[in-house]
Amino acid sequence: MITIGSDTSAGRITVKFPYSPEVVAKIKTVKTRQWHSQGKYWSFSYSREVLKELISTLHGEELNIDPSLQGLVPALQGEKSEDYDNSPAEPSSTASLIDQARHLIRLKHYSIRTEETYLHWIKRYLFFHNNRSPNEMGNYEIEAFLTHLAVNLRIASATQNVAFNALLFLYRNVLKKDLGDIDAIRAKKPRRLPTVMSKDETMKVISAVPSDHQLAVKLIYGSGLRLMECLRLRVKDIDFGNNHILIRDAKGMKDRITILPDNLKSALQDHLERVRLLHQDDMVKGYGRVYLPYALERKYPKASTEWGWQYVFPAKTLPKDPRTGEIRRHHIHENSLQKAVKTAVQLAGIAKPVNVHTFRHCFATHLLEANYDIRTVQELLGHKDVSTTMIYTHVLSKPGLHVKSPLDE
Repeated sequence: MITIGSDTSAGRITVKFPYSPEVVAKIKTVKTRQWHSQGKYWSFSYSREVLKELISTLHGEELNIDPSLQGLVPALQGEKSEDYDNSPAEPSSTASLIDQARHLIRLKHYSIRTEETYLHWIKRYLFFHNNRSPNEMGNYEIEAFLTHLAVNLRIASATQNVAFNALLFLYRNVLKKDLGDIDAIRAKKPRRLPTVMSKDETMKVISAVPSDHQLAVKLIYGSGLRLMECLRLRVKDIDFGNNHILIRDAKGMKDRITILPDNLKSALQDHLERVRLLHQDDMVKGYGRVYLPYALERKYPKASTEWGWQYVFPAKTLPKDPRTGEIRRHHIHENSLQKAVKTAVQLAGIAKPVNVHTFRHCFATHLLEANYDIRTVQELLGHKDVSTTMIYTHVLSKPGLHVKSPLDE
């Protein structure tokens, strides 16, 4: 149950709910948000536009809107109050459509995060048009929705692109309709440089990371991994003999090979011995299974309990699989690593906006500073185009032009 209320003293809309990563991800798409750590709730600007966006974003969740806000509900841009029913139930046609989209997403082997994101934007699109059948809508309605996101909600370019891709999937794959050109106002994509730390700053932050997460952070920095690439590593992907790591189904469903730092081999082997003991204990208790991609679980029924398929960084608990409902060992949640890095950055006294992905930026930049070929760095990072890798040349500590400030003369 998500409770939407108001803080009259602060003049803010409040949102309270039991912790859920999915709900938090939705909440973070709404502007003017503020987290109150002491009270464990979120607050937003008090306006009908924000309330409408909240209800739209949380559509499908069980909502409890405080009576103090009921005056805003029917006044939202002149819309009827029944459009904001608290019930999470969806019209049967909409539920059927969502089920079809979910089935096709899984048929195409998209990740569970892509599934959640696409279904979220499809629901918001339908809700924006008062749950009209998408068969009755087309380019005009899509353009209106995308323009609303850019103009009224002022979302980022990347977020608008994700919403656009979700709607393309809906029409092209589920409804089998060709949309043609979409002429909507698009959010402008800013040209930003990645945040990069010096080697000393990088090691200072890593040293401040708690021991149970430090190895994963070192691997991300030492091998140039993305966050989920690191967490999804299986034991069989680590090749100690050849000093490399095989990244499977990375971005764009592509495999690649990257380096395994010599400095981590001993620590990683010790870590895997502890993971092996955990796996053996799971087997004794009747568990020990992990998720297998595609149809491998059906083709090789015993593979999910084999040592090679176990996660390098397993979770401490045995959660329920969100798709099958089966209880099995998963990898650690990305939020725990992100929080550990955030705390470490504060402890290290680094003022830069550093997150887990920053270590991948540091990996690329530090290799280029060491005069490694940019094509080699491109291969290690798994970039499709070298122009993506080229952006790191703009943040080198020793750029190509050695310009001396006139103040230093």
